[in-house]
Order: sequence, then C-alpha cells, then structure tokens
Amino acid sequence: MKGYRLARFPIFSCPQVPMHRTLPVLVALGAAFVIVAGTSAADDTALRELRSRHLTLTTDLPADDEVESLPEHFEQALEQWCAYFGVEPARLDDWHLRGCLMHSVDRFRAAGLLPAELPEFTTGYSWQQRFWLCDQTSEYYRRHLLLHEGVHCFMQTILGGLGTPWYAEGIAELLATHRLDGDRLTVNVFPGSRDEVPQWGRIEVVQQAFAGRRAMTLARVFALGRDGRPLHSQLDPYGWCWAAAAFLEHHPRYRERFRALHSQVDRGDFEVLLEKLFADDRAQLAEDWQIFVANIDYGYDFERMEIDFVAGEPLPDGGRSVEVAADRGWQSTGVALQPGRTYRLAASGRYTVAREAEPWISEPAGVTIEYHDGRPLGMLLAAVRADDPSTQAPSGLIQPLAIGLERTFRVERAGTLYLRINDSPGRLSDNEGVARVEISTP
Repeated sequence: MKGYRLARFPIFSCPQVPMHRTLPVLVALGAAFVIVAGTSAADDTALRELRSRHLTLTTDLPADDEVESLPEHFEQALEQWCAYFGVEPARLDDWHLRGCLMHSVDRFRAAGLLPAELPEFTTGYSWQQRFWLCDQTSEYYRRHLLLHEGVHCFMQTILGGLGTPWYAEGIAELLATHRLDGDRLTVNVFPGSRDEVPQWGRIEVVQQAFAGRRAMTLARVFALGRDGRPLHSQLDPYGWCWAAAAFLEHHPRYRERFRALHSQVDRGDFEVLLEKLFADDRAQLAEDWQIFVANIDYGYDFERMEIDFVAGEPLPDGGRSVEVAADRGWQSTGVALQPGRTYRLAASGRYTVAREAEPWISEPAGVTIEYHDGRPLGMLLAAVRADDPSTQAPSGLIQPLAIGLERTFRVERAGTLYLRINDSPGRLSDNEGVARVEISTP
C-alpha cells in the first residue's frame, strides 16, 4: 500500500486511550476478536456483538434502537460507497469488518480487544479491516465516526490506498457526513442545519477561523500531514479536510476532476496527479476556495453560489443599467472600474428574500428584521474583483461594500464590478426577483 496510511487527527475527544505510539505489523489482531459473553461481576454491562453481513460490532453500550441499528446503517452506507468509488458489490462478498464501540476502554482492554500495539487515539482508529471507536454523547456523531472509520477500512482494503493525509480524512469525512430519514441513511450530504449534525462542528471550525483571520488556503490544506507532524497538534484539521473535500466534490467547476482522484489513491505520485488536475485554473480555484470559506454556512448552495467570472468593459459615457438576481451569489456587471475614479450606484426594485408564513419582500436597503453577516438581509452589496487575481492575494469578492439604495465610492484598484443581494448561501433557493442598478460617474 502506498501513500498515507495511519495518521489520526481528532477534533472532538473522548477519554484518552493511553497506548504505545509504535505500530508494528498487527499480525495478531485477528485473534484479538473473541466473542465475550460477559465480563467481571463488577461490570454493569456485558460485551455483546451486533452483526450484519459486512460488520461485526462489539460494544458495551446498553441495548437501544439507535445502537442496534448501527450495523444496518453501515450496510446502507457501504452500498453508497461502492457506487461512489465504482466498486462492484460482488467484490465485497467475502469482505467483513470487525469493530469495537467502547464506553469503558478498560473493559475492552481487560477482554483483550484493545491491542497494546495500537497508537494513542481519542475518538477512533482503524487498520485494514479493524476499527475501534470511543462512544460519543451525540447519536449522530457516534454514527458519523463509525462511518468515518469504515471509509478508511474500505479504501485501505478495497481501493488499496488512502492517497494523501488531507484526502484520506477529507473523503472519510465526506462519506461519513449523512442524513437519516426514518430508517434510510444517505451519505455525502452537505448538512442543512446545525441541528442535523449534533457535535459534528466542521462548518464552525472554518467559520471561526475565517472570523479570526486564521483561514487556511487550499494549498495549506493539501499540505496537511506532509511534514510528518501529528495533525491533531495543528489547527482543527478534520474541519479543513472535510471543507476541502466538500468544496471540490460539490462545486460544479471542479467536481468531475475531484471524483477522478479516488481511482488513484494507491499511487505513490498522488500529490503530483492532484497538482496536474488543477494546474490550468489554479488561480481561479484558489479564489473560488476563498469565496467558499468566507461564506460557508449550513445548506451552502454550490449551484447558485457559482460565479461566472466575466471581465468588464469600461463604463460608457451614459452609464449602464444592470439587473441583480436575488437568488444568486456574486454576479458580474460587465463593467470595468478604473483606479482613482469615483462611481455612483443607485438601486431600485422589490424582491423576495425569504418565505415564512408570508414572503419577505425587500428593497436594496434590506430588511432590518433579520441580519446576515452583520448587514440587513436583502441589502445590495458590491465588490471589485481584479480580472487577473493573484493566487495569494485576498479576492475582492470576500471584501464586500454595502451599497443599499445608493452609494458613491472611490475605486482603489482596477477590476470588474460585481453585485449581489445579501443572504445566506444556504437560503438562496427561496429568493425571487431582481434589483435594478444604475452605474454612473458623478
């Protein structure tokens, strides 16, 4: 097996499992899994096994519907992983995982189910067709971690590798993030609300880093783990690995290329391949990533937030009138602004920005009954984007200017004028209508 293999870098922790950091070949692990009918008389809960076709899960958790359903939910996820990776289900006829879901680490150690050769871990660990999980207070997050480690096992044993550290953890996060509708589990979802994913917290990791001016460039995410340092000592890597994978998976401009990577995870030159895939539009990729990080929110609508980068032409002597759709992200006006010159924007129109019991109607000044990003919902925003942006410089589209009904402003750097209506990227689908904007020089 080539490439990344063993590193773990948890964000959320359960009680630390003190173990050796070295990991020799685990030749004895198969013998470590035994059926345990009970433990000592002092234990409140016996170890028991939950089984499905491809999973045997040993646990000390009390029986309840959620715990009992974990093997079936694993089977549903496994079917979707096969479809995602293009694996024929028949290849898994003899494939089986064994896992431990632990409330009491000491109980599993006493039963011989926690090999001393394992490295330290605080949430979960996997190796080939074995995994170990610490229990969580959130049913969702417990299930998420089980699926996360399951993806690692699947990739190691079926695909033959994991790729690089960010990709391994990003894909595991991507294909473990799920929605449960009744008894039906769906993976590879972008959560619509915080309530859907208790204790998960990946979006908040990125939001808080951006607010604190600690956001990672995509190049930094791709480099996670290359220096050999354990990633749990760095900045919330699970959140960033998930964000990078989700961005590339769902963005219309990049998803086809990203989905081609999984067939190359066993290659020693995985990083070189990644670089080649995005070489032709590296600067645009870096800017799209900046915009995603600056605006990330639950329910992020990648289709509506995709930007059509159209360079502008000089403003005609008589000015220009443009329309701004309320249900889209940034939109090019086709007008190039010149540095040192002053421009005036005057806006009008009425459009829908939310649908509650009654539609919320806004004008370009916005509605002050609700705010997004510190500004009234529905307010007209503007930004000047350099037509040839550096991959290192902050994009003008993450530094918006509040316009409202009217504003005159002086341009500091040349670029194309972009406009949008202020709203969450996760709530654009219920917007309707346009604002009309007159662009002129005073």
